[in-house]
Amino acid sequence: MSENSFKTTDDDSRARDEAAPEAGGGQALRPHAEDSFAEELKALAAADDRPRPERWRLSPWAVATYLLGGTLADGTVITPKYVGPRRIVEVAVTTLATDRALLLLGVPGTAKTWVSEHLAAAVSGDSTLLVQGTAGTPEEAIRYGWNYAQLLANGPSREALVPSPVMRAMAQGMTARVEELTRIPADVQDTLITVLSEKTLPIPELGQEVQAVRGFNLIATANDRDRGVNELSSALRRRFNTVVLPLPATPDEEVDIVSRRVEQIGRSLDLPAAPEGMDEIRRVVTVFRELRGGITADGRTKLKSPSGTLSTAEAISVVTNGLALAAHFGDGVLRSGDVAAGILGAVVRDPAADRVVWQEYLETVVRERDGWKDFYRACREVSA
Repeated sequence: MSENSFKTTDDDSRARDEAAPEAGGGQALRPHAEDSFAEELKALAAADDRPRPERWRLSPWAVATYLLGGTLADGTVITPKYVGPRRIVEVAVTTLATDRALLLLGVPGTAKTWVSEHLAAAVSGDSTLLVQGTAGTPEEAIRYGWNYAQLLANGPSREALVPSPVMRAMAQGMTARVEELTRIPADVQDTLITVLSEKTLPIPELGQEVQAVRGFNLIATANDRDRGVNELSSALRRRFNTVVLPLPATPDEEVDIVSRRVEQIGRSLDLPAAPEGMDEIRRVVTVFRELRGGITADGRTKLKSPSGTLSTAEAISVVTNGLALAAHFGDGVLRSGDVAAGILGAVVRDPAADRVVWQEYLETVVRERDGWKDFYRACREVSA
């Protein structure tokens, strides 16, 4: 490649960088919670006259109100971020005000990550101190790493050390998050034991340690339904207060959750509003709940359940994809044909076993249900 080619590439790169919106601005595809709901957090902080733990942006009462929703004295409406039992949120918030870490446990799709992010945003004003757990997460992601150029040039020093999100949260008295803790290898998980019990993070290479300042705590999420799960050691589990997030208790509650999240996602993607598609949202939720529970809503017919979880999060995805189809290839109104393919993809994960379950459900339940003829035809068409 010629020198001029390199120059053109550099110029193009500079032009793209200058044209790009600032990080965290209104153009972000998925703004952080503290950015999306900045006005609500500001209003809560202004109205909040209750005691706040050290370095908390809000009192525990205000944090719970932020998650559960409510109306402030000045008329400001705080939208619900979590729809579920109030006591679960209160226990979670109270845990963060103590010296015990919080473990949000539940089957996939029960809003563990969503609740974790909003708790960190409300407590610390920053939800980005995050370690994403995977089978390949190294110990350095939880402790610290090194800038190897500086390490080789000058040897071990604080300048060469690259702090992890957990170390930064400890030093700043903020809330760290560890997502999918049970996906992290067991020996790496146990790196957290000293952090959570002694509230220190040793740096043996320097003969130093980082001590957590007041305000530090950690939220972890985990589930035991997915493959590749590593059980927590009893020593680590004792360092957490575990709060189990349940599936939505009623169909109406789940419909409310799905419609709210679809509306939020739709706004960020410039998709049409879904009021005229509420019938389809209710159908998606009904299908998921019946197949998930192994029985029809009226309790009369037992069903086989597919291999997938059919979570609320998956229902949100199905409806969002349906809205995109309606917007770009339809008349903008969510219809049965827009959600049928998404439902098929969510239900039939194992082509052999799940397809039998789906076909049986279509023919014995959907086909006979009053007012579902259009839905049955759409599902039959994509299932053929």
